[in-house]
Amino acid sequence: MNDEMEMRHIGREIKTALELAIVALAPAELVDGLALAAGLLDALGELPSDSAPVRALAVRTTERARAALAEWQKWEHTSLKKASA
Repeated sequence: MNDEMEMRHIGREIKTALELAIVALAPAELVDGLALAAGLLDALGELPSDSAPVRALAVRTTERARAALAEWQKWEHTSLKKASA
């Protein structure tokens, strides 16, 4: 998958996770991490993919988004497990 497509894909995932985290009343730090990643991905998506800011921030932003998604998935799994107990 090319970098531009990967950024679009993770951008959709992070926005969905952010919405779900807000509705689930997830901890503020978790919501903030998702929101930060979503905002950066959205802003970078508005710039030409070969621009200096995108080249400089794409890798770190994608890593940040993946980490935020992993934290969300961990929290969601734990919360669902507690709710069903």
